[in-house]
Amino acid sequence: PGQESSHGESCEGQANVGPKKRRGGVRRWLPLLVDMLMLLVGEAMAPLLSRVYYNSGGKSLWMATLAQSAGAPLLAIPLILTPRAAAGEPRPALWKMVAICVGLGVLIGCDNFMYSYAMLCLPVSTFSLVAATQLAFNAVTSRLINAQRFTALILNSVVVLTFSAALLGVDSDSSSSDDGGGSVVPRGKHAAGVVLTLSASAVYALIMSLFEVTFEKVIRATTPRWVLKMQIFTSAVATAVSAAALLASGEWRTIHGEAAAFKNGEASYVATVVGIAVGWQAAELGAVRLVARVSSLFANVTGTLALPLVPVLAVAVFGDKMTGTKAVAMLMAVWGFLSYVYHHYLDARRATARPCCSVCTERMAN
Repeated sequence: PGQESSHGESCEGQANVGPKKRRGGVRRWLPLLVDMLMLLVGEAMAPLLSRVYYNSGGKSLWMATLAQSAGAPLLAIPLILTPRAAAGEPRPALWKMVAICVGLGVLIGCDNFMYSYAMLCLPVSTFSLVAATQLAFNAVTSRLINAQRFTALILNSVVVLTFSAALLGVDSDSSSSDDGGGSVVPRGKHAAGVVLTLSASAVYALIMSLFEVTFEKVIRATTPRWVLKMQIFTSAVATAVSAAALLASGEWRTIHGEAAAFKNGEASYVATVVGIAVGWQAAELGAVRLVARVSSLFANVTGTLALPLVPVLAVAVFGDKMTGTKAVAMLMAVWGFLSYVYHHYLDARRATARPCCSVCTERMAN
């Protein structure tokens, strides 16, 4: 009886801290919501501005690629303003961090180029729907690299998203060369655009999983300063790769003429390129912060939320055709996303229902 009484008091005491835990949970979710908002706004804004770049006279693939990572210096401001951790920051081996940042930066640079080329070949609505397959690819890389548990609901999400992309891949009519609203897409490039988008999505999924394993195994911390440092250093390497390719290809000689001939003038050209840079940096920073706080798979699931936004905005802004195939592909992709969200809902319920102590476990068993 004495034990039961003390246990009852203990459990009652745990129940009494419920509101505090809830307040702590709210405080935990607020930063996550900010990160999710950054990712969603960036992923909706950047592809649309990339299409504006091509439609308005932009022709340099390497300039479009460079813009995706060139906004990294903007992150120096929040890095300076971010206080150091009270317990001190971890100091992983310098040679390891240099090798990781260079490797990830080169991968990011190549990935950015594939996305730029794919954006040239596909209407922005089709591009965004096919790019949603990064969630399926990330489910695989998370399992292989991050030991992510692979449930039936996650498998369902992977399969549905894969079929969604395949549906668009075989329907070249959904990507005509002119959708009536000025969405200028080269003829005969549909298949190349789909393959490049799938390849870029697979590489991006790998990059997110490598970020996660770097935070867990090498840095062994997820402080805000380290998140910003990783984003700045890897983006700097990607920028160097893109800038070197821009110079080597000779495209840099055409930039001034391209800006002068750009629709609405040079100021519009600069604003579009800067907007692309800011949009991609917001999306990447939100993604990396979510990887550090939760997991790479969670970051990719959040990015999938932008899926219904971009095609709808593309129809409104560029006059892209919302064909029946695209509508079905969108519904399939949203279904795949909801399947993953339901998986996390069940996990959360199981965690909440977990007994508070061994006595409760025995009682539940009896």
